Amino acid sequence: MELSPTTYWALRRLGAAVMLLAGAPAAFAGAPRLGVDGTEFVVAMPDGRKLRSADLVGATLKLEAGGRPVEIVIESVEEDRHAVGGRVVLHSLLVKEQGGRSIPICRGDAQGRNLGFPVPDGRGGFDLTCTSGAIGKCIRWGYRPWDERPGGAPLAALHRACVHMARADYGGDGQAHTRNGTLIDMQDGYGIQRFETQVPMAFEAAWGFDGAVCIARPRIADLVTLTQLAEHYPKLHDGLGPQACSEEQALRQPAALLFNRSFR
Repeated sequence: MELSPTTYWALRRLGAAVMLLAGAPAAFAGAPRLGVDGTEFVVAMPDGRKLRSADLVGATLKLEAGGRPVEIVIESVEEDRHAVGGRVVLHSLLVKEQGGRSIPICRGDAQGRNLGFPVPDGRGGFDLTCTSGAIGKCIRWGYRPWDERPGGAPLAALHRACVHMARADYGGDGQAHTRNGTLIDMQDGYGIQRFETQVPMAFEAAWGFDGAVCIARPRIADLVTLTQLAEHYPKLHDGLGPQACSEEQALRQPAALLFNRSFR
């Protein structure tokens, strides 16, 4: 789970709803419209102006999600200096609980930061994701599904494969087999990410749209074994172990989109 447990219910799906602002840079009347552009909030004002995330610091977004009202405070905004493939705007977001207390929406990431950002959902609305979660990590690593272009890298498929990889979701069923803070190295066939040759890691798996394509070894042996993976996921039976899934073999797999290494 990427979001704080107390706020997860409200923030998984947020539509492009009419929004009220408290503490915005300037007072206004009418019905502004909330949307997103990449990883930024954008408010279309009745007078034609557009306020972006940096203009909205200190504002409270009053939304309805899942039939319940929710108030989100944009505490601060910063550029992501480590994002690959395009601009990512990081937000410190607080949610107002009953009683008036405000708490971070996001759990702390590996650097201890409670940061997140909106992500277009492809249906005119948006999700909120966090830098501590697989979706947020994959976007920051360069797999931005909304940026897919004809003739370019299949970013939507790469993003999905990346989420499976980040979670060590070998069977593609949402079952994670990793721990927070576990380091991995990755490569794809499109030049977005390449292995860091100086990092002493061993090959782990190749990943496709529906989970692992083959697995040389599990990321964390005390969480799952190759024998257990074979029992739970018969489709992977012939692609388990270093003999069936060497790095060289995996790179030739037609269904493989991503490849990763991890520490033994």
